[in-house]
Amino acid sequence: MPLPLLTEARAPLTREVEILNAHGEVEAISIPAERPLTVYVDKRELVTLMTLGAHPEWLVLGYLRNQRLVPALDAIASVTVDWEVESAAVKTHEGIADIEARTSKRVVTTGCGQGSVFGSLMDDIESVRLPASTLTQAQLYGIVNAIRQQESTYKSAGSVHGCALFRGEQMQLFVEDVGRHNAIDTIAGWMWLRQGEAPATREAPLVFYTTGRLTSEMVIKSAQMGVSIVISRSGITQMGFEIAELGLCTVGRATGKHFLCYTGRDRLAMQPELAGQRLRS
Repeated sequence: MPLPLLTEARAPLTREVEILNAHGEVEAISIPAERPLTVYVDKRELVTLMTLGAHPEWLVLGYLRNQRLVPALDAIASVTVDWEVESAAVKTHEGIADIEARTSKRVVTTGCGQGSVFGSLMDDIESVRLPASTLTQAQLYGIVNAIRQQESTYKSAGSVHGCALFRGEQMQLFVEDVGRHNAIDTIAGWMWLRQGEAPATREAPLVFYTTGRLTSEMVIKSAQMGVSIVISRSGITQMGFEIAELGLCTVGRATGKHFLCYTGRDRLAMQPELAGQRLRS
């Protein structure tokens, strides 16, 4: 399958500014960038995303995938990002059928950074079939520890969300953005470009991690990406919980050796003796 042509547009992730601290001193610090990216599909304006701008082409691909606007990757000819005009031009081979009707209903979500989706989030979610993956408690701790050690914009500048994709406890990709929904869409776009790779096995499941809370949107997007185990540093919402009961393992409040498994307990192989051991440095 031919992959779409992609630009490799990049922009500074942080900006240095002067601030006044509590001691009355002026000092220079870094703050995260935030810039608009207006997405056009076949010259039709679709949406403006507020983003950090780390991987804009993956973000656009993942957005189109998670909004279910494009049926397959080979329907897309190219994605061209130009930061001078703050736009991403998507060209398809044959257009998107009924795009006006499919984008007429917009739902504002709980995602920060102007989260929104088109149509009903619940469409076809019950038909999604997820891999029968399991995760051990040791692997869960390995994931939490890998995130703790990860160099990030958050550590240097704050004010961003981080998401990561793991195979077992091995990190495949780490993404930060001003909104967690952008970060998961970026990972979805990256995964779409690599969809021919071997699927996860029981020994090495695909696991999604987010610093943000597990809302309905985050749970549904994880399921659409074929990921059945989701870990969060935060908690879960009622709707996120109810949707996850359809087959996802959701773990929240995951910091250090502490965690709460909300749904899909059969996918988590408990090793409670590890809870009392110290984390490796």
